[in-house]
Amino acid sequence: QVQLVESGGGLVQAGGSLRLSCAASGRTFSNYAMGWFRQAPGKEREFVAAISWSGGNTYYTNSVKGRFTISRDNAKNTVSLQMNSLKPTDTAVYYCAARLGDSVYYTGTGDYNYWGQGTQVTVSS
Repeated sequence: QVQLVESGGGLVQAGGSLRLSCAASGRTFSNYAMGWFRQAPGKEREFVAAISWSGGNTYYTNSVKGRFTISRDNAKNTVSLQMNSLKPTDTAVYYCAARLGDSVYYTGTGDYNYWGQGTQVTVSS
């Protein structure tokens, strides 16, 4: 079992930045690829970014490439999502997720084993 707790959400103006963090506990954190997903009101949960065990491989959905950066610290059991140049379309609840394995190319919600409770990000225009 892996427990995930997100933090760092909030309200920001368009063009601003936020940094989300996810603290993991339970099983060996470094055995899991980590991902961020988001869900806007009335929409399905969608993949945002993923990072491999070592942090050496990352993968992003096209809409956030060049603006968001995913990183992890295995010594601290944390994964972060730095979000720059935020847009109103980035408004959503952001979820941290863990997937047993190393590939970053799994983007479906069913591909991930454990989920956090989510943190709200609101970008005003």
